[in-house]
Amino acid sequence: MSEHTSTSTADTTDSDRDDRHRVADADELPEGDRIVTAIDGREIAVFHTNGEYHALSNYCPHQGGPACEGLLSGTLAVDGDDELIWERDGGIVACPWHGWEFDVTDGRHTASDKYRLPVYEAYVEDGTVYVEF
Repeated sequence: MSEHTSTSTADTTDSDRDDRHRVADADELPEGDRIVTAIDGREIAVFHTNGEYHALSNYCPHQGGPACEGLLSGTLAVDGDDELIWERDGGIVACPWHGWEFDVTDGRHTASDKYRLPVYEAYVEDGTVYVEF
C-alpha cells in the first residue's frame, strides 16, 4: 500500500454541472493512495481504496490538523472469541498530528460516534476522478 499523498488543485470548471469538480485523471490515483486537493476553499482528500473512491474533509475535529494526510492502514477489532483481529485494511486514515483515526468510507471516528469528518461523493467517469458537493 502506498504512503504517498499527492496535493493538487481541483478544476472547478465543469461545463455541465456546478456541483461536480474534477480532481485528477484516474491513473493519477492508484489503488491504496489518496490525493489532497482544494475545492472552493475546502481541503478535500480523495481516497482510492479497495476498488472504491471516497472523499473526506481534510480537517480534523480534534485540533484542526490535516486529518487525511497520515497513515492509511486498518484497525484492530475484537472477534466473537474475544481475540484481536486486523480489519478494514486500507480503510482507516490517522490524522498525523495526534493519531485520531477515521474510516475513509463514511468519515466516522473509529473510537467515538461523537466525531465524524464530512463526506463527499467521489467517482470516476470517463477516466476522470470527480467530487460532488
